Amino acid sequence: MEEANRIYLSEREMPTIWYNIIPDLPRPLDPPLHPGTKEPVTPQDLEPIFPPSLIQQEVSSQRFIDIPGEVLDIYRLWRPSPLYRARRLEKALQTPARIYFKYEGDSPVGSHKPNTAVAQAYYNKKDGTKRLTTETGAGQWGSALSMACHYFGMECTVYMVNVSYRQKPYRRVLMQTWGANVFPSPSENTKTGSDILHETPDSIGSLAIAISEAIEDAVNTPHSKYSLGSVLNHVLLHQTIIGEETKLQLEKVGEKYPDIVIGCVGGGSNFGGMAFPFLRDKIAGTKNFRAIAVEPKSCSTLLTGKYEYDLGDVAGMTPYLKMYTLGHDFIPPGIHAGGLRYHGMAPLVSLLYNAGIIEAQSYKQNEIFDSAVLFTKTEAILPAPESAHAIKAAIEEAKKCKETGEDKVIVFNLSGNGYLDLGAYDIFVNGGFPEANNGS
Repeated sequence: MEEANRIYLSEREMPTIWYNIIPDLPRPLDPPLHPGTKEPVTPQDLEPIFPPSLIQQEVSSQRFIDIPGEVLDIYRLWRPSPLYRARRLEKALQTPARIYFKYEGDSPVGSHKPNTAVAQAYYNKKDGTKRLTTETGAGQWGSALSMACHYFGMECTVYMVNVSYRQKPYRRVLMQTWGANVFPSPSENTKTGSDILHETPDSIGSLAIAISEAIEDAVNTPHSKYSLGSVLNHVLLHQTIIGEETKLQLEKVGEKYPDIVIGCVGGGSNFGGMAFPFLRDKIAGTKNFRAIAVEPKSCSTLLTGKYEYDLGDVAGMTPYLKMYTLGHDFIPPGIHAGGLRYHGMAPLVSLLYNAGIIEAQSYKQNEIFDSAVLFTKTEAILPAPESAHAIKAAIEEAKKCKETGEDKVIVFNLSGNGYLDLGAYDIFVNGGFPEANNGS
């Protein structure tokens, strides 16, 4: 095996297809249901919210979908992204395991989110949309869509969860730099937000509330559509370029097939993007490995939620989705991994977990940041709080390998950098988070 710390692909080697896992699922997805009639939604039901091209992708049974040339041209600003061998972390852990991480933090916004933001903006523009609305938790998704809308000449309005709006002001600045309008959610812009503020003036907000506001804004404004950064099938589809690249990079250095593939999960997009191309082989029976989805203890949807139909938002504007859920009224504590503070889970990830094909783990906030600091000290990259969940799980698996002497290959998705999360690191390195905000 070639000794390399960084494994690159050339632009010519970058995958030109997305992988759609739907035709390979062990059983069909349960259909989304109309919030009013509780009947299966039709494409016409979704047209006020999404453009026709993305509705078609949402229900597609085509295994591989070509990435449009205009999308590939923008991808090439930062893709293919590097795969790293975490040798210094391995040494610190004294583990025989070989740890690799796919680094999505080199994108223009510092995370994996542009992989779908660019695609969604492209299809909206092609279908005549002039303005997009969206929600954002930590701000990574809002930043990505702001950038994508700028490149395709569209307006962008972002409803940012209030607690993150306060915790991460520079993400707001980044969105505004690309020309987006950014509002803390709940806001006075919408009936949903106004009603919540009337009842709870100091609401810290949630992704479910921000989704409601963004959809309400979109359906009431001409030439506007709504864009979602996770959960839905087409979003996870666009992220599979991560796993497709990772497979090529491991092959390039002669590495064996991974024993463990890891990603953090809030709505499921970066985990699905990394794991689905590998799970294609597991479902087909040609490979056997463990896929681990890692959650915050305070918002542990897979491990503690119910597998049932639930709304994706507070106001009941989204379809009912069959997924693991903590309840659409659930408001998690204001942990700094704002992108993981979502009550539900992608239906695709939920089905795979329910079928026993993937696993789930959860950790508290202080132990997540412990792992993040160790990673920063060894690998010299400051991880986003969300991504640090994957690091924690990788470290725990590597420690098990130390005990057993197994030289397993562990691969995780480092979905974003934490250089705009220094406020959280400031709290942690100078005393830690109080127990009330630790995700107990």
